[in-house]
Amino acid sequence: MISDLGNCRSSEKGASLIEVMVAVVIISIGLLAVAGLQAVALKSNNGSYLRSQATFLAYDLADRMRAAPDSALNGDYNNGQGGDRAQWDAQVLNLLGPGATGLVARNNRQVTITVRWNNSRDRIRAANDVDQATFDSFTYQMEF
Repeated sequence: MISDLGNCRSSEKGASLIEVMVAVVIISIGLLAVAGLQAVALKSNNGSYLRSQATFLAYDLADRMRAAPDSALNGDYNNGQGGDRAQWDAQVLNLLGPGATGLVARNNRQVTITVRWNNSRDRIRAANDVDQATFDSFTYQMEF
């Protein structure tokens, strides 16, 4: 009986090493998946941040127009030449990055404010996807 136990032990040499290697492979795959999820979360977080900044900027310009309705009706906010609108345009570039623009379309007291920015940094792409500039926009309509 003692000789049978000796034979069992000799035939199981290295089994624990294989088990450890399989466990390391499984843990490695799990950690890579977690890293991938983290990267996707960071990109989505950046996109959410830019959208909230665009929303803030559109509401800010709407408030500026409501505070100075005569200037708004004269078209001072339409083309970016006025002091208040020029400040706002600079803020759009500062908060949303290069290529970001603000557009005001006015029909009497009906105003549409559109903020547009490059969202290619936070777009989740496949590995073979071409890196192109893609733009996202936020539109706010108001009447003052």
